[in-house]
Amino acid sequence: MKEIKEKKEHISIGELVETCYSVAKSKGWWDKRRNDAELIALMHSELSEALEALREHKPKAELAEELADCCIRIFDYCGRKKIALEQAILKKIEKNKKRPYRHGNKKY
Repeated sequence: MKEIKEKKEHISIGELVETCYSVAKSKGWWDKRRNDAELIALMHSELSEALEALREHKPKAELAEELADCCIRIFDYCGRKKIALEQAILKKIEKNKKRPYRHGNKKY
C-alpha cells in the first residue's frame, strides 16, 4: 500500500484512488463481491450526511469529513473498477469550459 505523506505538496487523484482502494481492500471491504448499485448508494448516503451537517449548522470540519467520506468511496470504487478518474475529471473540465454560460440559462 502506497503511503500518502501529509505534507506532500501535490497528490494526484490517481494516487488517492490507488490508496483508498488499497486501504478498503486491506480492511476486508472487497473480500466478497459487492453490488455496484449498493456502492453508488453508499456514495450518495455520504452526500446526504453532508447535507444533514449543513442543515444542522455543524462545524465546517464535520461537513468536510462527510465530503471526504464521499470522495473516499468514489476513489475506492474507481480503484476496484479500474476507472481512470483523474483523466475523466480533466476531460470533463475541458468539456465544461466549452459550455455556454449557465448551460443555456438554466436556473441551477
